[in-house]
Amino acid sequence: MRLPPHDDPNAALFTDLYELRMARSYFEHGVEAIAVFDLFVRTLPPQRNYLIAAGLDDVLRYLEGFAFSSDALQQLAVMGEFPEAVIERFASMRFTGDVYAIPEGTPIFGGEPIIEVVAPLPEAQLVETYLINQIHFQTAIASKGARVVDAAQGRPITDFGARRAHGTDAAMKAARALYIVGVAATSNVLASRTYEIPAAGTMAHSYVQAHESELEAFRNFVHTYPETTLLVDTYDTSNGVRNVIRLAEELGDAFAVNAIRLDAGDLAQLAREARALLDAAGLAAVQIIASGGLDEHSIAALVAADAPIDRFGVGTQIDVSADAPTLDAVYKLVEYAGDPRSKLSPGKATLPGRKQIFRDSTAGVITRDVLALQDEKLDGAPLLHPVMRSGRRLPAGDLTLARTRDYAEQQREALPPALRALEPSGAAFPVDVSAALHAEQRRVARQSAARG
Repeated sequence: MRLPPHDDPNAALFTDLYELRMARSYFEHGVEAIAVFDLFVRTLPPQRNYLIAAGLDDVLRYLEGFAFSSDALQQLAVMGEFPEAVIERFASMRFTGDVYAIPEGTPIFGGEPIIEVVAPLPEAQLVETYLINQIHFQTAIASKGARVVDAAQGRPITDFGARRAHGTDAAMKAARALYIVGVAATSNVLASRTYEIPAAGTMAHSYVQAHESELEAFRNFVHTYPETTLLVDTYDTSNGVRNVIRLAEELGDAFAVNAIRLDAGDLAQLAREARALLDAAGLAAVQIIASGGLDEHSIAALVAADAPIDRFGVGTQIDVSADAPTLDAVYKLVEYAGDPRSKLSPGKATLPGRKQIFRDSTAGVITRDVLALQDEKLDGAPLLHPVMRSGRRLPAGDLTLARTRDYAEQQREALPPALRALEPSGAAFPVDVSAALHAEQRRVARQSAARG
């Protein structure tokens, strides 16, 4: 398997061609002053009341190691549009800027800068593609995962989605993002090893089909893995449960199976029938796991129906955020050479200058956010924190995954109940713009119009 993108020696080439072309022109015309870029999601998908910021760790790793390898430089030379002097500039380039960010695991809303990059313009420009790629995907997946975890109401969720994720890197990053928001384990062994996430798994229908009988399959698997989960719906679910009971009778005190898994059909009804059979056989300690095309809505329905299901395995729906697979994530220039800049395009206008976000709370529940100029002092907790200085990560940007997970849980508990509901809340969470930022927007808009 190839190295993760941030460790790939050619990672600097993970950029859109126009970024390289702009960098060349910046070099040739001396447009290299300090620039400020905001990375944010313009508006929330209609299926989301909030998002969960994720992906910062990969962004900072990438920025710390940013460099063009000899192979990457050779590729630029082969393309034939970058003169030797420009390639030499690329060869010496490192990321030397500062980064301010909202911590991973924080609930966020439309228009709020998730990351603010302050760096010489060519550096800040070239990293755009990677930064959007990582923040966009991991934020989308974390936001979906939070909904699934909430729907389960304390029942553990296992990420089963590696085989349906859109590529190996996506499967890895999804496992991490999902763990941040409370998913208990992953079936992805490499993700488990890389991020120290608990691994979990059961068995496949093919294992049962490979044997002469279901009972023989169960005997063999339990011989190898006494404390395991048995998949009972390959042929007939009720008979599969009865085969587990027969195995328990055969093994007596040596029986240590801890769960059965249901993967298809009317899961609520099948779980009730299975629970009744297991309890009648004295196997009340055997849990029931449900999987098979589940999402937050189907899980919520099973919980509401009081189905006796102890854990859920969720795959496709969670690892691709099937109902909201994309976010309108953008990376926009808001200041150059100390001069605030603004885009005026209809429907895509941007707020100028460096910013801070202040979050108000009452009795531990957040009530509103205020977008403000960086040097304003307003009520509420500031959300943007320095995480990188002169190209090197700061302690605030180097939290362990376990601490990030705990922080994410605390942050979601502070959301108003209406926002944590699965249905649209009806009213968007208030994100206000300070009077000073409004005034600056009007001033810069007049200047920007004159530039046109």
